[in-house]
Amino acid sequence: MHILHTMLRVGNLQRAIDFYTRLLGMKLLRTTDRPEQHYTLAFVGYGNNPDHAELELTYNYGVDKYEMGSAYGHIAIGVPDVYQTCAAIKAAGGNITREPGPVKGGATVIAFVQDPDGYKIELIERRPA
Repeated sequence: MHILHTMLRVGNLQRAIDFYTRLLGMKLLRTTDRPEQHYTLAFVGYGNNPDHAELELTYNYGVDKYEMGSAYGHIAIGVPDVYQTCAAIKAAGGNITREPGPVKGGATVIAFVQDPDGYKIELIERRPA
C-alpha cells in the first residue's frame, strides 16, 4: 500500500494552482470539471501516481472559504535548501509562517509556509547525498 493523494478544499482554484506550481514548483498534472456535481478538481505534484503522491485541489462551486479544522496538521515537502527555498517563496509573494532554522532540540532544518487557503506546508531540508 502507498498514499496516492491528499485532497484539500480550496476557495479559488486558479490561486491554489498558482501557489503550488509557481511557489512550490509542482506541476499541474490534470484537471477534471464536474459541472453537474458543482465541483472542479486539479491534481498537482512533483510526479504522477503511482510513483509520487499527488495533491487533489477541490473547488466546490460557490464556496470561497473553509474553516480550518483543529485536526489538520500540515503537508511536508523535502527541499535541498530550506533557506534558499524560503527566500524564493518570499520573493514570489508567499507567506512564511516559521522562518528557516533547526527544530527545537534537534538539527533538522525546517520552515513553514502557508498557502492562500490557510493550509500549512512544512519544508524539511533534505540535502542530496
